Amino acid sequence: MQLTVFFDGQFWVGVVEAQTDNGLKVARHLFGAEPTDTEVFAFVQRALPALLDEASVAIPNEAAVSTPSGVSPKRRKREAAAAVQARGVSTYAQDMLKQEMEARRQERHSTTRQEQDEERGYKRARKVQKAKEKHRGH
Repeated sequence: MQLTVFFDGQFWVGVVEAQTDNGLKVARHLFGAEPTDTEVFAFVQRALPALLDEASVAIPNEAAVSTPSGVSPKRRKREAAAAVQARGVSTYAQDMLKQEMEARRQERHSTTRQEQDEERGYKRARKVQKAKEKHRGH
């Protein structure tokens, strides 16, 4: 069973695919606004079983199957990785997370730079002070 939640341009949609002995069951659920993790978990716990019971079974014919069973698992893995790579960042939430991570990285970089500058200044001042103490009174 696989649940895919994506933004279709207007609403957040969940598509459930379940493999059965008879074929493939596919159901679609409209979330509306962007669902939180707890909302998705509640959907999986409560509404998903009923939704799958109502879904009709699609019996795939041999021509419609995209990957034949004779295809190497390594090839299927490469194809899946290529599909994910081609898809890229597609949701607003992922974009926001990426921006937040970049902002934290920039903040950490500037803080570290400032601390290093302060440490260099302290070491320089201490070195000058020691040099003055050595020459005092001579």
